[in-house]
Amino acid sequence: MIIVTATSGRYGRLVVDELAQRVDPSTIVATARSTDDIAHFHERGISVRRLDYDDPASITAALDGADQMLLISSSAIGQRVEQHRAVIDAAVDAGISHIAYTSILRADTSALGAAREHLATEQLLAESGVAFSLLRHGWYIENYTENLAPALEHGAIIGAAGDGKIAAATRADLAAAGAAVVADAALHGGTYELAGHGFTMSEYASLVSAATGQNVAYVDMPADNYRNALVGAGLAEPMADFLADADVGISKGELDADSSTLRELTGRDLTTLEDTIKAAVAAL
Repeated sequence: MIIVTATSGRYGRLVVDELAQRVDPSTIVATARSTDDIAHFHERGISVRRLDYDDPASITAALDGADQMLLISSSAIGQRVEQHRAVIDAAVDAGISHIAYTSILRADTSALGAAREHLATEQLLAESGVAFSLLRHGWYIENYTENLAPALEHGAIIGAAGDGKIAAATRADLAAAGAAVVADAALHGGTYELAGHGFTMSEYASLVSAATGQNVAYVDMPADNYRNALVGAGLAEPMADFLADADVGISKGELDADSSTLRELTGRDLTTLEDTIKAAVAAL
């Protein structure tokens, strides 16, 4: 039995879809804080259980009978380590034999603030005694393409990434890689740096301009100014801090990598930035 956490999220849903093509769907258990959000999986013979990272009783119940787990990292910045600890401890008690975890690119050497909680979780896994695999994700391309509307409204994309490259990939490609690792015991125990095609924000803006026929420029600014602009646009301060820190890291190459691992795991060509932008524009 394979438990997948956080399957109400976009990445989690895609992982379940990919897993169901690789293993018997009846061996998959999709979990989320609310089973209402994932009830549709029942139609495909996939079990559904409630698992809330902040509710230890729900974690224990959800893991009953499980053999392995894909632990999708929590989105609760600042709370993730304790949430992940609760899941890992419950996995040990449940006798789970393998845990795959969605970490961040080069978590063990990254200077990104976002890497700290991921590295702490990796250390918890190392101390747990359970076999584990690390799915170290680069950025999602959709982090950018899902925010096209304001860029087109203002004719500008703002940031503090400078000329740093971002080796981003789509959620679908990263989900395919994650499912491949979970489904194949021969891949268990590895550390996978999952990087896509590198691009700068200026290159991204140029592709947005080409796809829309509208001139969209990348406007680089100091990190503090970028953070303040995000807060002024209504973003919560912790998220604004997170994004500004990420851009500083990008400017220093923290989210760039030259790796073929993602393509090898998916067994297919990765979705290009250009195609992802075109799909996002068509959906507007």
